Amino acid sequence: MEKMIRCAIVGCGVIGPLHAGAIAGVDRAQLVAVCDIDPQKADALAKEYGATAYTDYAQMLKDERIDLVHVCVPSGMHADFGVMAAKAGKNVLVEKPIDITLEAADRLIAACKEAGVMLSCISQHRFDDAIEAVIAGRDAGKFGQLNFGGSHTKWFRSQEYYDSAGWRGTWEMDGGGALMNQSVHYVDMLQYIMGDVEEIYAYCATRSHVRIEVEDLAVASVKFKSGALGMIEGNTTANPGFYTRLDIYGDQGGAVIQDDALIDWRMADGSPCPDVVEGADGKPGGAATATIYGEGHRRQIEDVVDALLSGRPPRITGEEGRKPLAIILAIYESARTGKPVRL
Repeated sequence: MEKMIRCAIVGCGVIGPLHAGAIAGVDRAQLVAVCDIDPQKADALAKEYGATAYTDYAQMLKDERIDLVHVCVPSGMHADFGVMAAKAGKNVLVEKPIDITLEAADRLIAACKEAGVMLSCISQHRFDDAIEAVIAGRDAGKFGQLNFGGSHTKWFRSQEYYDSAGWRGTWEMDGGGALMNQSVHYVDMLQYIMGDVEEIYAYCATRSHVRIEVEDLAVASVKFKSGALGMIEGNTTANPGFYTRLDIYGDQGGAVIQDDALIDWRMADGSPCPDVVEGADGKPGGAATATIYGEGHRRQIEDVVDALLSGRPPRITGEEGRKPLAIILAIYESARTGKPVRL
């Protein structure tokens, strides 16, 4: 029988069921256990996928069947739950962000290394067809020298969203607002494509929501180590909600990814836009699989499973998961101090 990676999920709320569905779509993965402090949530998810339900996380970690723990609890608990899994000899896949402080992220990375287990952090958009096409174009020199990169998240979150759970909109558990919770993926995509960030100058504000400690709007100017410039926008005030967009421009061409689809690709050499579906207006409409909800998670989980079975590192390590966290924390520091922050 082909070797299977047996998975467990801790946290059966909003994102846990998405992980469960993604695991079901990976041939060599099987969900065997779930855990939540709410027994109804745990029982419902376990019943749907034929897994064992737990309400005691420490007890679940004693389950010898488990190879990989998916940490889907609130952001400020990621390192604590991940460290517990590592100490129990389980591999760890933690939802974004890796945690909300660099100290916590480093503690989790160190614990997994000490225990000799794998650590990966969810950044499912790195597996989008559009992102992979832009990375391939960059590596082939299609863009020439990269000069500008922009990350824009123009979303809306209602007051009810922030009121729906005590941890939302708090520094202690959410770790931030529009940047840390909603924009982290596109911040990660920006540095993944453009390279390491050298310096940031930023403003943050709370404009449209009450009873939250964190920002619902942020803008930052970015200088990359390559000398390229850029900007980051995180926004949950854009009622009724608009789009996420990446702008990547070099001296030989550029590309725009909007809502995970490659919508523009213009190269000085005239090379055609890769792997896109034509929209009704004849313009690129994005890769065919870019809009399938959960596909990025499935692809990343498949990568983690293959890495575990083959003995290679996952494409997204704990160190990679730390990078967007460091950028976002630098934005917060700059906004607090009114000064540029060097990374």
